Parts: sequence; structure tokens; C-alpha cells
Amino acid sequence: MIALMSGCLLFRLASGESVPFSAEMISVELVGDAAGKFDPEVLRHATASVFHYFKNELGRETVTVGEFAEALEKALRGLGLNVSSDAPEPPRRERRGIVEADLLMLARESGESRELFFFPRLRGELRAQLRRTPRLVRFSGLHACVKQLAGARRWSLRCEKLEEQIVEYLRGCLDSEPERTDCALVVE
Repeated sequence: MIALMSGCLLFRLASGESVPFSAEMISVELVGDAAGKFDPEVLRHATASVFHYFKNELGRETVTVGEFAEALEKALRGLGLNVSSDAPEPPRRERRGIVEADLLMLARESGESRELFFFPRLRGELRAQLRRTPRLVRFSGLHACVKQLAGARRWSLRCEKLEEQIVEYLRGCLDSEPERTDCALVVE
């Protein structure tokens, strides 16, 4: 068996074949495919970040093309770029100026990436709801969301800190939004 270069990941194709790519090589491939759609420099940096995440944070040597594409799509959305997807928009409950979102659902959408994609996704969800000019923005499922992100079965000190971090992050995001109207934020 041939050893994999330290700066490479094996990308498993749908055919079952695995092809080694470095962060630079995959960036070149993606920039070529997305010519004219995105700023090449932003795409290079986002690709390198996702590559680093799989290689160093998760310690993976092999990744499917689908996993990498999904993670990159989430990263680009987190940067505010409009990335088309075949996935349907998650349903939101709305009634008389109150918009709601499920934090647990957002945490589950982040998959194994956990906080890496959760926080940008959370900001995006808040922005989407604020565009509807609600009186109240409600995020529910905080407790279950925290346990999902922390990978915990029981509540711990880490869970408590993460819970505080999520609430503070939402407050900060709301305060910094230009589309913010006089609306209240509820996190439960």
C-alpha cells in the first residue's frame, strides 16, 4: 500500500475510486467549475478551511465528494453567498408577527461539523427571520441543541458554557443586524 502524502485527503468518488487531492488541488478544481459565480479567492479560502476541518479537526484521511461538497456549501452560505441546493427550505412556523425556528434542527443540519457550521447557520436563520419584520423571533429547543452540539448524553459544564455562548451569539447578531426592527428575541 502506498502512503498518502501528509497534505492530502482521499476523495472517494461515486464510482468507488479514491483520488488524492491537496487543498490547493481541490481549490483549483472548484474554482474552474464555479468560474463567474463566486470570487475565486473567497472560494479558495473556503475550500482550504473545509479541507483543514476534515483533515485536522476530524482527523480524516478519506472523505466522500458528497460530504466535502455539503460542508463547502454550508461554509459558503455561512459567508453569505447564495449557493443553490436541491434541499428544500425547512418549514417555519409563523403567526401574527411571531417567527420561530428549531435550534435542534439547526444543530442536526450541522452534522459532524457541529459548531463549525452551526453558528454561521444560526446567523443566517436569524437574518432570514428578520427579513420578515416580525414582532418576536423565537428560537426553541436550546437544551436539546446544546446536547447535540456537545455530543453529550447528560448536561455538563461544557453544555452550560455552550448554552450561554449560543444565547450571547444570538443577542450579538440581533444587535448588529441593520434589518433589525423593534422585535424581541426569545431563546428557550
